[in-house]
Amino acid sequence: MHDLNYELKQLCARNRDGSFATQSGRERILTLIANQLRETGFVNMRVQSLKPKHVEKLVERWLAEGLSAGTLKNRMATLRWWAEKNGKANVVAKSNDVYGIADRRYVTNVSKARQLSSGDLAQVTDPYTRVSLQLQAAFGLRREESLKIRPGWADRGDTLLLEDSWTKGGRARTIPIRNAEQRRVLDEAKRFAGKGSLIPADQSYVQQLRRFEYQCDRAGIHRVHGHRHQYAQERYRELTGWSALAAGGPRSKQLTREQKLIDREARFTISSELGHEREQVTAIYCGR
Repeated sequence: MHDLNYELKQLCARNRDGSFATQSGRERILTLIANQLRETGFVNMRVQSLKPKHVEKLVERWLAEGLSAGTLKNRMATLRWWAEKNGKANVVAKSNDVYGIADRRYVTNVSKARQLSSGDLAQVTDPYTRVSLQLQAAFGLRREESLKIRPGWADRGDTLLLEDSWTKGGRARTIPIRNAEQRRVLDEAKRFAGKGSLIPADQSYVQQLRRFEYQCDRAGIHRVHGHRHQYAQERYRELTGWSALAAGGPRSKQLTREQKLIDREARFTISSELGHEREQVTAIYCGR
């Protein structure tokens, strides 16, 4: 392992800020950054070597790759964390505007849906990751839920029951099993997992999360949260009879009074199935 990669892993090990998912995501981004710095020509770097020129070169590369504002902000936050832990916070400018990074827009009315294809799955070599991805797409699960779920326990016939310990905010919820594809995916997950979860018996949640992230990166499966967007948009069409705004559907002003009531009820239903407390959050997935 190269010195910078090793030292950044040690830095993460000494500073356990945030949840397990946050820590894992931070370490993954730092590994990517270390590799990209070396590819750019900055060899023999150490953890104390970070300078403004390194930040500028990284941002230049990321902007050229056309990454989303959200991805850029996450990476900049990780760079600031690295700089602050070394007492060199001034290495990274406080404002992303300095680097030409636009503000993140949570509701854009542009679809962020992502369909999971058979080609995607063919690139995934870890069977646990493959099944987790299929459950994400079929039921709109969050990443953590798709790993911690025990399919055999969760299957209640016509609904999928998510235990509170698997979910964000500790809120248990049910998701209807509406079609043959959901039933097929769930039955396959049950056969694979038996009475257990989609975390191998010899692995911790964090270890399997890292494997999941590695497998997705290796297979070119990015923005896995897009599977939830796809679920929400498909569900919206089922409940209303027309496409969501983010998927090319009509704006609110084009709906009749009766259609607006149907739209509102659909958003409440989708919000509940996705594990959100507020109906307004559905705008992120379906448009406003």
